[in-house]
Amino acid sequence: MIKTLHISNYALISELDIDFAPGFNIITGETGAGKSIILGALSLLLGGRADTKAVRDAARKSVIEAYFDISDASGVEELLRYHQLDASTPECILRREIAPGGRSRAFVNDTPVTLPVLREIAVRLVDIHSQHQNLLLASPEYQLDIIDNLAGTKDLLDDYRRAFAAYRVALKQYKETQELIRRNRDDAEFLQYQYRQLEELNLQPGEHEALEQERDILANVNEIKVTLGEALDPLVNSSVNALTLMSQAVDALEELSATLGKGTDGTDFHAFAERLESARIEVADISDSLVDYDVALAADPARLEEVEDRLGMLYSLELKHHVENSDGLIELRERLAAQIAALDDSEGVLAALEIAAKRAKKIAITLASQLSERRASAAAEFADVLRRTASPLGMQNLRCEISLTRGKLGPDGYDQLQFLFAFNKNQSLMPVGSTASGGEISRLMLAIKTIVAERMHLPSIIFDEVDTGVSGDIAGRMAAMMQAISRSIQVITITHLPGVAAVGSTHFKVYKEDDESATTTRISRLSRAEREAELALMICGNPSDAAALANARALLEKANN
Repeated sequence: MIKTLHISNYALISELDIDFAPGFNIITGETGAGKSIILGALSLLLGGRADTKAVRDAARKSVIEAYFDISDASGVEELLRYHQLDASTPECILRREIAPGGRSRAFVNDTPVTLPVLREIAVRLVDIHSQHQNLLLASPEYQLDIIDNLAGTKDLLDDYRRAFAAYRVALKQYKETQELIRRNRDDAEFLQYQYRQLEELNLQPGEHEALEQERDILANVNEIKVTLGEALDPLVNSSVNALTLMSQAVDALEELSATLGKGTDGTDFHAFAERLESARIEVADISDSLVDYDVALAADPARLEEVEDRLGMLYSLELKHHVENSDGLIELRERLAAQIAALDDSEGVLAALEIAAKRAKKIAITLASQLSERRASAAAEFADVLRRTASPLGMQNLRCEISLTRGKLGPDGYDQLQFLFAFNKNQSLMPVGSTASGGEISRLMLAIKTIVAERMHLPSIIFDEVDTGVSGDIAGRMAAMMQAISRSIQVITITHLPGVAAVGSTHFKVYKEDDESATTTRISRLSRAEREAELALMICGNPSDAAALANARALLEKANN
């Protein structure tokens, strides 16, 4: 159940804390006081869309945080462990933060999570029934979701959706390949021409860059030889050159070593001679390599022309095929070869893809059939339970049938589901949107939510003015039903009806306060005397009216008996 709810810097709320109680919690307040703001903040913890306009003070973030007791929440502890979240205590903390710039962050037990993970955990802790869900009752998707919840199809539905996605991929691959083969057949002669042109070139990896380097050398032979001479002259070509001087230095050091051994300060002339000789050998090796390069380098106009012709062909083909170099042309050649090979074996390739698509569809259909069987069983049971649950709410003549027909495979299977109702004996079964009044839909939704909450073992359920459109005895029966639910789970109800408000075990009032600069929403838990005054206000608009106060006391006395 929800233990506490904290809201700060959100819409009309500066700072607000609510300590909810087990059982039946009532929230009342005048229209516009901020009840819907509290509910909107709570819906953010269920993954609702964050609106930056709701940030009260643009200088700081909005925070909505709730503490839940999860000791009786089915599957929540396992879900926390699955997502590697702290599950060491029987408490779960959900938090949502909205920055002034619009960035929204979600946390579970102080660990950052994605919105889907937040939503997956939150929907197992609380269900919010708001007024717009009355309109959702006519939606086939919402109706299917109700039946799936009752049928417990989550794991099977996940398996089906994976299978359906695999089938869609296989079917797409088959169709795309079929179209590609058709186009390739139309272009077969052109493909063959392109492939032969590239094959005859006998392209080599890195050839483009190698040819450009060779061209640059051949085109600048004279300049290169001059520069090589400038390097070789001081090394070996001059009468006094580096190698000669280094040899003389080595001989001198060896002579010193022979004469002095090691110097008086430990200087090792022989070691110096060995090191200098190593350097001389390295310089000699470099010089030999440069001489060999110089000897081999010669002007070759014929080869230069050949290289430039080859590069010209490469440039032309690279521009034509929109690639950067010869490696790109090689990749194109391999792709063309694969396309031509596929044409040669196109019937076999297409047949294999068709078989794979049919196999994937068969798996999806098998899982869809299992889904349909479980839904059909749950739908029949739900229709019967709904009739019995709604009957005390003044709907004794209610007839309910859930139509389940087969359509095309889709993300939820192949079932086309529709709730059909008749509220009077002489009525034909019709879709709920065509036959129900606002009050009847409210009562139906209360009955449906009662069934769903009991079957799914939800710890908390919130009703936002579920009693809209009803009054008198029916309102009393709806209050009694919510009170009965609250004996096993926590119920939080926002209401404008005094008869409903009186039945709650804990009563909160939402109100607004004005100061010189702002209007702020506040909430307070009412004492017995304050409840009497609030009920009197709801009855006649005057919290001090004697008759209304007597009526309020009578309502509270009746609720406590």
